[in-house]
Amino acid sequence: MILAGGVGERVGLPMPKQLAKVAGKPIIEHTLTVFESSPDVDEIIVMMAAGHVPAVQDIVRRSGFTKISCVVEGGATRNESTERALDVIGDRECNVLFHDAVRPFVTHRIIAECVAQLREYEAVDVVIPSADTIVVADGPVLAAIPPRASLRRGQTPQGFRLSTIRKAYKIAAGDPSFAATDDCGVVLRYLPEVPIGLVAGSAENMKVTEPVDLFIADKLFQLAAHQPLPGHPPAAYDEALRGKTLVVFGGSYGIGADVAELAASHGADVFAFSRSDSGTHVENPEHVEAALAEVHAKTGRIDYVVNTAGVLRTGELADTDHATIEEALRVNYLAPVHIARSAFPYLAHTQGQLLLYTSSSYTRGRADYSLYSSAKAAVVNLTQALAEEWAPHGVRINCINPERTRTPMRTRAFGDEPADTLLASGEVAKVSVDTLISAQTGHVIDVRRDDPMRAQVPQARTAVAADVAG
Repeated sequence: MILAGGVGERVGLPMPKQLAKVAGKPIIEHTLTVFESSPDVDEIIVMMAAGHVPAVQDIVRRSGFTKISCVVEGGATRNESTERALDVIGDRECNVLFHDAVRPFVTHRIIAECVAQLREYEAVDVVIPSADTIVVADGPVLAAIPPRASLRRGQTPQGFRLSTIRKAYKIAAGDPSFAATDDCGVVLRYLPEVPIGLVAGSAENMKVTEPVDLFIADKLFQLAAHQPLPGHPPAAYDEALRGKTLVVFGGSYGIGADVAELAASHGADVFAFSRSDSGTHVENPEHVEAALAEVHAKTGRIDYVVNTAGVLRTGELADTDHATIEEALRVNYLAPVHIARSAFPYLAHTQGQLLLYTSSSYTRGRADYSLYSSAKAAVVNLTQALAEEWAPHGVRINCINPERTRTPMRTRAFGDEPADTLLASGEVAKVSVDTLISAQTGHVIDVRRDDPMRAQVPQARTAVAADVAG
């Protein structure tokens, strides 16, 4: 049972907060996706804020959710929404999970443990330890400080055997002072003899309540480092890629070549374009349009477009000539813009994906990397913006953020470096293909080596490297 009755007053939005978009999708869509894909959930009912039921029904239709049996209006309070939910479920006995629609980071692990606990307990709550000291206030003064070791912060889902939560609400209905914002609290108060089991939640399972929460949620989705993409068995790659068309700009060597080779090995029709092999200059929109038109003429479809082309220019900006500045910006930023604009009509037809690449320097500009870092930051912003623009059309866009990677471009800039301090381009290619066949959009996917004690990036004030082929 997804409880989505809030109207977003504290967030300050003109719409219910569950319909606010983060990472290119409404928050409630992220939440529904987790429960839809959970093997422990058989049916989903959404209790939506009054007047906004059609918006959720549109999301259900567009996303192809199959477990959602109905979307109905919730009540004016949490209690009312729960009571209406119990009426919708009916008299059948089952396990029911109540979850806040604005907790989109709930995991399959949490859901599975709630369901497992309901084999032993009639009610379960999801909790995490409190990192803060909790105080009891008596008006404007501090009255007590409970021992923190025994305190927990409550999250959702909260799970119940249906007959138990129904009985608790039936008893509560006879109490004229009944008011609660927590369903486990209803069981605790009116069925004190029923033990409530605990399931470990997670810090990421946050509730979007205040304006800052929207910002935090957006960053959690976009960085995505807290939840690495899972790999897939070989058969899954074959099923996802066989007969699909992949265009790689910058595909003659390095990461681009490895992406092309891996996708082709699983049955994709792959077309690679680069300055060195095909004379394709990615900074030239006419070259990009011609390449895509050529591929579409041959296969009749374009499912994925990948751009690994780039140039790495280092040195102090004051010492950099106009031609170098122009080239760096045109290849590293304008080229992704041209590719996105030209690829969109093809990807909209297949509901495909555009994959771009950034650098770890995008989060904080580095001395001697001003052109490169700023362009890569712009690519991240472009990814986030287009994820929202393209979501209604079913087109996905993501951005790979690899740690320092062993590529010809890097070798030309910095010379030979210890192999154990760099990612292999094949590792980045593997994550890239995992991303292509995923359903996510608007994410910045970090690719990191396991060793946290990695060497510092070598500095070379006058190094120049160009790699528009991968």
